[in-house]
Order: sequence, then C-alpha cells, then structure tokens
Amino acid sequence: MSKKLVAFFSASGVTAKVAKTLAEAARADLYEIKPEIPYTREDLNWMDKKARSTVEMKDKTYRPAIADHEAGIQEYDVVFVGFPIWWYVAPTIINTFLEGYNFSGKTVVLFATSGGSGFGKTVEGLKDSVAADTVVIEGKLLNGTQSKESLKSWVDSLGV
Repeated sequence: MSKKLVAFFSASGVTAKVAKTLAEAARADLYEIKPEIPYTREDLNWMDKKARSTVEMKDKTYRPAIADHEAGIQEYDVVFVGFPIWWYVAPTIINTFLEGYNFSGKTVVLFATSGGSGFGKTVEGLKDSVAADTVVIEGKLLNGTQSKESLKSWVDSLGV
C-alpha cells in the first residue's frame, strides 16, 4: 500500500472541507498549503482587475510565497493536490508548491473545487512544475458535499 498525502490550498474554506474528508477516505496525511501573505476578501475579488488574485493569475510566471516548506513530500508515494479553480486553472501558488519539492517518481492526483468552471488547462499548467517522471492525474472536481464513502470509492478506482 502506498503512503498518501492530501495537500491543499483553500482561499475560502471550501477546498479545505473537501480535502479533510478526502484525507479521511484515502487514509492519507493532510497538509495545508498556506500563502506567506494570506488572501483577504478584497484580494479574491475576481471582478476587480487590480485585486491580488487577478494580478497574479494574469502573470503565469508569478509564484506567491508559501508560509512553510514542511510537507515532507519525500515520505509519500501519492500526493493528492487540491485547490479552487481560478480562471480555468490552478492558482499559481500550486506551482509554487509543486516547484518547491521533488516529485520525481511520485503520482500527483489533482482535485479541485469550482463555482462553475472545469479543469480547463490545469494539468498542462502544472506538468512543467514537476519532474518529467512524475505521473500527474487530472482527478476530478469535488464540488458540494462529498461523502467519505464516495471519496473512498473514487480513490480506490484510481488504483494508487
């Protein structure tokens, strides 16, 4: 059996809730990807072209700093990485997280929450942030209330 981690970034708490249930279902450890400078409500106002999140997402090279580098990725075979979808892709802080560790030979399973969009080009936008021999699986959108049983069934279906 592989050792699993659920790492997640949650700006509003929605992804955090799903991540916690997923960690229980997958019998995985849990790690929160926290920005060094927390996002405020104003930072997340996607209708404001000057809001922090809007500015960051316009610049695909931008890498928001994370608060710590204590995820212990080397201990895990499978890492579920969760985030809200912003502008049809993962927030750039996910690139910061992936680029901060060596995922060589590991499997990364993405999951996301979204108010209305799908994964878009999320996988393409993240593959360059990990080693070439990292297996990146798109996973799925986990919107709404997710039962532990349904998440366990999904994890089991992945065969990881």
